[in-house]
Amino acid sequence: MAVERLHIQERFSEIAISGNLVHLAGQLAADLTLDIKGQTQQTLDYIDQFLADAGTDKSHILSVMIFVKDIATNYAPMNEVWDAWVADIDALPRTCIEANMYKPDVLVEMTVVAVKP
Repeated sequence: MAVERLHIQERFSEIAISGNLVHLAGQLAADLTLDIKGQTQQTLDYIDQFLADAGTDKSHILSVMIFVKDIATNYAPMNEVWDAWVADIDALPRTCIEANMYKPDVLVEMTVVAVKP
């Protein structure tokens, strides 16, 4: 089965599609001066955009892997933004772990697997 890649960068593509399966690369905020809520919102906005580019939306997500810099301080405020984002759909399968990010200012990163309807 062929793989279609969208938003191709030098080292990676943001989206890979095979059949009706959609994988998003790790998404994070562009503005790393934002607090955890701001970075989470911007990350979710990118996820919405890339899912739309792939022909799907958040209601078709199969799983989300969430990486937070400091789970003790970032988990609750990240969840406030997350809960608002998923308020209109069924709860999504997800994993949330603390991670050492590639840059000190990155507070949250998310990878997504979804299907096209």
